[in-house]
Amino acid sequence: MGGFFGITSKKDCMLDVFFGVDYHSHLGTRRAGMAAWDEEIGLQRKIHNICNAPFRTKFEHIFEEMRGTSAIGCISDADPQPLLIRSNLGTYAICMTGVINNADELIDQYLSFSGGHFDSMTGGKINQTELLSALINQKSNFAEGIQFAQKSIVGTASILILTDKGSIIAARDRMGRLPVAIGKRDDSYAVAFESFAFHKTGYEDVCELGPGEIVELTPSKMTRLVAPGKKKKICSFLWSYYGYPTSTYEGVNVEEMRYRNGAIMADNDKEAGRDDPIDYIGGVPDSGTPHAIGYANRSGTPFARAFIKYTPTWSRSFMPANQTDRDKIAKMKQIPVNELIKDKNLLFVDDSIVRGTQLRETVEFLYESGAKSVHMRSACPPIMYACKYLNFSRSNSDLELIARRVILELEGEEGFKHIDEYADGSTERGKNLRDCICKKFNFASLEFQTLEGVIKAIGIDPCELCTYCWDGRGDDD
Repeated sequence: MGGFFGITSKKDCMLDVFFGVDYHSHLGTRRAGMAAWDEEIGLQRKIHNICNAPFRTKFEHIFEEMRGTSAIGCISDADPQPLLIRSNLGTYAICMTGVINNADELIDQYLSFSGGHFDSMTGGKINQTELLSALINQKSNFAEGIQFAQKSIVGTASILILTDKGSIIAARDRMGRLPVAIGKRDDSYAVAFESFAFHKTGYEDVCELGPGEIVELTPSKMTRLVAPGKKKKICSFLWSYYGYPTSTYEGVNVEEMRYRNGAIMADNDKEAGRDDPIDYIGGVPDSGTPHAIGYANRSGTPFARAFIKYTPTWSRSFMPANQTDRDKIAKMKQIPVNELIKDKNLLFVDDSIVRGTQLRETVEFLYESGAKSVHMRSACPPIMYACKYLNFSRSNSDLELIARRVILELEGEEGFKHIDEYADGSTERGKNLRDCICKKFNFASLEFQTLEGVIKAIGIDPCELCTYCWDGRGDDD
């Protein structure tokens, strides 16, 4: 995934931008960067790898290396950024959140007429932010360039640009799949993916940009360059999984949505007559926990943390490339509370079940710790489609998804014609899907939240939500 943060001010803003970028660390674990503008120095930029150390550690000396009254920064799971670009539009720093799925096509198209080149990374890969800037630079101003780039891209691009005059240009992606919030404090403006990041430094909400909206920020004013579009498809996973609990998108708080979501799942289980004896309800930490609290509160069964994730020395950002090592480290983080596990019937709520690899390790660990039975609930429907709009999931193919693999096992490719039935736990196909996953992972029972339940928990117009990963309906245009 990824997130960005920026401030334009009449005073040095490096400390506030440092904290603001750090508050986006839950959105990425690979790279981070900051760019600043100072009237005397001009534009400056630093990028660090954060795979084995958090943003805060890698950028603790930034105040000795850079200064500025305007600055932007980003956390990224993709290519190094922000980049410094010199072009017909001037010199500027640029970063983005999203993904460009048709990068090869756009690169070939650009090289065919421009006579230019790209800086190639290992394996010939091109930095997507550099490609984005090449698209923007084909027009005579930033607003037209951003609109051209966003229309050319298959995928999603929310953009932050720091100009060589110290202003910041912020653009929300064309379909509004990701949030962009604006805040104000005294003689300065802030822009962020997560609005709580500028709340913590004293900024008050001004607005959330609409889909495709572009604004330019200076210390004294916000100027709209492009009006928002009418069609919005914000990612539902913001609330279900990768949004931070304190975040609010489109007026809906993440933590509250998760409580409601858990309560709806409890109601669904009751209506379906699922009455297995359960001693404790728990959440798969961390994002599964609030869903579980909502479930426990509604069902009347006690909530308990039967195991705790140990994070002081196993930071989230430390995640080896090897799948076996990743599974081992995920298991090493889990510390049992044996008194809450031994001889107990446990029901756990996870935010989602994507591949299920680490969840299998979790269940084995619980049985090894003495659990009598482990029931599982997913806070969202079965994930049937690898996301093509964002890069929050590392799934490169639909068949990496556990639900898809099980359908293939049960019915072959013919089963893909009946995905709606497999998603529905009341149908014969839906029951077979759940039974098969239960056998694979040793669950005593399994159920998924319904699509209607997730939409109800979010509470905004379903037409404004992207639910592609569940039902294949993304509405690109």
